[in-house]
Amino acid sequence: MRKDKKQVIGDEISDDYIKSFLQFEPADAASPSQHKLIKAYRGLRIDDFERFVGFFVEAGYDVDGKDANGQTFAEVIQDQRNAPEYLAIIANARG
Repeated sequence: MRKDKKQVIGDEISDDYIKSFLQFEPADAASPSQHKLIKAYRGLRIDDFERFVGFFVEAGYDVDGKDANGQTFAEVIQDQRNAPEYLAIIANARG
């Protein structure tokens, strides 16, 4: 592949599909905000997750919402392999 060509894996995801992750609600004591972030983290590619966080913040959700154990999304994923990219997105969303 030429260096000036970006590799595209999979199809382009629509804004409506990404916004659908805002509809997920927790079944336990987790905050709705933290639950939505976890679902999006598990279901979206990094670029799409970044788009999701924009919609998430615009909708008034909290990037520091906590689960039943008192952990934020950032604390839950911090030891995972790709965490630094996702944590950077969350840090940017905080401002």
